[in-house]
Amino acid sequence: MESSNPTLNGGIFAKARASIASGQTMTVQGTVNKTFILFAVLLLTAGWSWSNAFNPAKAPIITGSLFIGSVAGFILCIATCFKPNWSPVTAPLYAACQGLFLGAVSMFFERSYPGIVVQAVGLTFAVLFAMLVAYRTGWIQATEGFRRGLMIAMVALMLFYGIVWIASFFGIQPPSFINGGGIVGIGFSLFVVGIAALNLILDFDFIERASQEGLEKYMEWYSAFALMVTLIWLYFEILRLLSKINRRD
Repeated sequence: MESSNPTLNGGIFAKARASIASGQTMTVQGTVNKTFILFAVLLLTAGWSWSNAFNPAKAPIITGSLFIGSVAGFILCIATCFKPNWSPVTAPLYAACQGLFLGAVSMFFERSYPGIVVQAVGLTFAVLFAMLVAYRTGWIQATEGFRRGLMIAMVALMLFYGIVWIASFFGIQPPSFINGGGIVGIGFSLFVVGIAALNLILDFDFIERASQEGLEKYMEWYSAFALMVTLIWLYFEILRLLSKINRRD
């Protein structure tokens, strides 16, 4: 049982299954409830960061929010992946940090393209709903071939971003289509958004199977965290896609 989402993999679930002792096990409904809690935490900190970004006098605060949100969020993400049993604490902290980061970043996009954040949020939830319906109706199934194909695409994308990041240290500019608003740039963003959206299918499938196997109760927090990772990525990529489209207008 594998998922292309690196936060959800068979090894982690196997460990949770092997250590069951409390008698309380993970459920799909419990995961949904935890996901709503993480969303509430993210929205709370994002709202604070967003409101402060309106005030030029608070620019240092926003800069700090971007730094803390990105660095602390990354550290918490790695820690949660290695220690899923920490997720009841680290998952809400991760959501809070990502809220700080996304609130500030979203405001920067909003200043350049008024209305873009509402569009990005709406499209993110629309994609989430569409993928959930597609999964529940069986229109898109998480077959072994589907998993492998998506895993290959994910690895290729991560390698590409890694090479671009390393090249930047040597003064090599990234390909123009990564941030450019041309046809190729928009096509690339659509490709990335598609990969992020399809990851939701695998996440839904993994969470459902894991709940059927009766994993430890803390895995509800971990699974909610993993789903949040995908949704945050999806939102950010949709935001970038919309900014590219706006630049062409």
